[in-house]
Amino acid sequence: MSDVTHILHAIERGDARAADELLPLVYEELRKLAAYKMTNEAPGQTLQATALVHEAWLRLAGTDNPSFEGRAHFFGAAAEAMRRILIERARRKAAQRHGGGQQRLDIQEIDIAAAADDDRLLAIDEALDKLAALDKQKAELVKLRYFAGMTLDEAAEALRISKPTAKRWWAYARAWLYSEIRQTR
Repeated sequence: MSDVTHILHAIERGDARAADELLPLVYEELRKLAAYKMTNEAPGQTLQATALVHEAWLRLAGTDNPSFEGRAHFFGAAAEAMRRILIERARRKAAQRHGGGQQRLDIQEIDIAAAADDDRLLAIDEALDKLAALDKQKAELVKLRYFAGMTLDEAAEALRISKPTAKRWWAYARAWLYSEIRQTR
């Protein structure tokens, strides 16, 4: 049985000092594993292998009762921790690229009585005119919701359409208006 396996068993038994003894023994192997994982990453990656090792170590040692059946199980868990770290970073970056840092504007929550920015109001009006040219009923729904302050149910009743139809039209109109306003800015 290797030193690593002995230390892993000591950790499992609750020996607090064993974790401190483990890191120096496995650090170089973890660093090689991290470097290998990093070779599959895109160029320009800001995460370094050392930082990946440290983050993975914190995840492995940070659990209340880390339990590993042996050396292979420990390194398998380390590899999985590194994989998850890299995936989480990729998801965060993708979310930022696709608008993750922007705040969503929900037309439903805009107070009608509040003074709107003139440029914004003009942009909405212009986009609404374009929508009316394409689909008068959907534009009418937006006018009832946005300018008259009606709920979706009230607007559906006023337009004599079903609530599910009103919901679909509202979702479409909001997306269309958002896209149109965004293109003109």
